[in-house]
Amino acid sequence: MRKLFDGWIYLFRNLWVLPFAVMPAVFLALSLDLSAIGALVQGFFTGDPRLDFVSYFRAWSFIRVDSVLGGVYSVLAFACIVIFTSFLLTFVEKHMRIGKRSLSGGYQGFVNILFSVFVVTLVYTCLYELYALLLSALLFVVSRIQADAVVYILFIVVFILLTWALLYCVTVFYLWLPCRQMTGFGFYNAFVYSYRLMSNVRWNLILSYLISVTAAFLLLGAFSLLPEPLFRIIAVLLFVLLYLSFCIRMETTYFETDKLDREDIIHSYRGY
Repeated sequence: MRKLFDGWIYLFRNLWVLPFAVMPAVFLALSLDLSAIGALVQGFFTGDPRLDFVSYFRAWSFIRVDSVLGGVYSVLAFACIVIFTSFLLTFVEKHMRIGKRSLSGGYQGFVNILFSVFVVTLVYTCLYELYALLLSALLFVVSRIQADAVVYILFIVVFILLTWALLYCVTVFYLWLPCRQMTGFGFYNAFVYSYRLMSNVRWNLILSYLISVTAAFLLLGAFSLLPEPLFRIIAVLLFVLLYLSFCIRMETTYFETDKLDREDIIHSYRGY
């Protein structure tokens, strides 16, 4: 279980990574449809969780369709994630591999990994939006049931099962990107090798992220009842933590599963 906390340990020891998460977190927070989330939460806690399918999808999706500006925020969120993740992983991988966190070589590392990050981000975006689509469809079907108690129970069951399935799919590609960085393998060989490495830690990671994702959804739901500026600020702070945890744990898990020395730990006393 120690490896599950390595990402958080690295984050709190290396706060220099925080700036990389600001812009992705800001646009992710702006990509949330607050009115739809508020309607879902209010209905759920007032005993009437029945919404139409579009309202469910707007509440779960990061693709805003309520306005043109909302759509722009969603596109900018995707672009920022690709750009800043490329820089973040370049510097974190260098720090862990050779123990230095200087900016030298950052541009070349960024160029080398940019397309791979774009591919992974696109895959994860498609997976999440498919999840949002299926979840919304199932919640809509369940909400047609007349018995309220049954609706609430099935809501929770559907959410847990689909979220578990989403996280399983996420772990399939989770170590592919750091494997590409460290080995230089092609797309397919890196996928096969990273998939094998994931086999020993998959279920621990899924459980860990299931707890994190559930907590994040509950917090966003609770804060959706606050004034919009306050909700957006809290959402930004939450996404900063989730984004950094996801990216940094990707690197720490790869180093752990591939049994590589972490030079940032070995040489930490040298002040690099």
